[in-house]
Amino acid sequence: MTTETRPTTGPTARSRQVAALRPGYLADLADGTDRFFEPRRADCPWCGSTALRRRLRTTDLLQHKPGRFGLDACGGCGHVFQNPRLNGAGLEFYYRDFYDGLGEQRLAGLFGTRAAVYRGRARAAAPYASAPGRWLDVGTGHGHFCETARADFPDTVFDGLDLSEGVELAEHSGRLARGFRGSFPELAAGPSSELAGRYDVVSMFHYLEHSTDPGRELAAAREALRPGGLLLIEVPDPRCRYARLLGRWWLPWLQPQHLNLVPAANLSERLGELGFTVLTEQHREPHDPVDLLAACWLLLDAVAPREDAPWLPGAPPGRLRRALRGACFLAGSPVLLLAALLDRLVAPVAGRAGLSNAYRLVARRGA
Repeated sequence: MTTETRPTTGPTARSRQVAALRPGYLADLADGTDRFFEPRRADCPWCGSTALRRRLRTTDLLQHKPGRFGLDACGGCGHVFQNPRLNGAGLEFYYRDFYDGLGEQRLAGLFGTRAAVYRGRARAAAPYASAPGRWLDVGTGHGHFCETARADFPDTVFDGLDLSEGVELAEHSGRLARGFRGSFPELAAGPSSELAGRYDVVSMFHYLEHSTDPGRELAAAREALRPGGLLLIEVPDPRCRYARLLGRWWLPWLQPQHLNLVPAANLSERLGELGFTVLTEQHREPHDPVDLLAACWLLLDAVAPREDAPWLPGAPPGRLRRALRGACFLAGSPVLLLAALLDRLVAPVAGRAGLSNAYRLVARRGA
C-alpha cells in the first residue's frame, strides 16, 4: 500500500502558516501601532518648506494590517510624503509578509507575468546605450526584469540589488550574475565600494518611492555609474489626475509602503545638481493601465469579509465567510470587467490627458 503525499501549498498549508505566525504578530500589536512611527514632520523632506497640507489619510488597503497613514503635500515644491513616517520597526512590520513570506508566492507570480512591461523599460535605454557592459537593477526583487531584459541585451551582465532575500534567490536561479543584498547608499559608499564606478547602466524601477531618502539613492547611483553611464528611473506620478479622482483608492499611493512620491520636475532638478543630464522624460510609455480596475478591486476587497491573516485577531474564517467573500467578488465581476475595459480605452491618451500613473526619466552621468 502506497502513501500519497499531500501538496505543501494550498489553503490548508496557508492556514497552518497563518496560525504559526499569529502569536508573533499579535505580540507586536499588543501596545498598538503608535510605536511604528517617527514624530510628525513640520517641513518638507525635499525642499524644507513648511507649507504643508494633508493630501490623504487612509488604511492599509492591501494587507489590512492595523494602523492609519497620512500623506502630506508640499505647497512649495509639490513633493508628497508619508507624515508621520514609519520608523525602522514600522517598516519591518508592514513589509513583513508583503514581498516575502505569505505574500511571496502571490507577488512573485504577478511579477513573473509582466514581461511586456519589463521589455518596455529595458528598451528605454537602447537609444542611448546599445550594448552596455554591466547593468545594475536596484530594487530588483526576484530579478524578473533582468531575466527579460537579457533578450534585448544578450551581451550585458545584469546584477541586482535589493533589501529582501529575493535578490539572493535570483542569483541562485541565474536571473542575476550577482545579487547584492542591503541598502544601496551604504553598499555604494566610498571609492573602495565594490559597486563604485562599475556600471554602464543603473535602473530604479518603482524603487525610489519606497526609500526613506531618495536624494541619497540618487547620489549612490552616481557613485555606481561610470562617467557617461545611464540612469533609468520610473516612479508613480503624484500629479496624475487619477490620484485626485480616485483618492485613497488610487493604487500607487500604496500605503504604508510608499514613503516619498516625487514630481518629475523635482527629480530632474536634483539630477542636474548631481551632474546628470536628463535625456528624456516619458509619461505615456510607463503608464500601467490598471487604475480603475485596481480601485474597484480595492473597494470590493474593503467591503468583502476578510481573508485569514496572522495580524487579524479572532477565529479563522469559516466556510460561510469564505463563501460570502467569493459571492461579493462574483457580484462585482461586471464592474471589474467594465473598469478593465475603460483602463484599456484610456491608455492610448493617458499621457496627453494627464492620466499617466507613472513617469520615466533617462539621464546621463557627467564626467
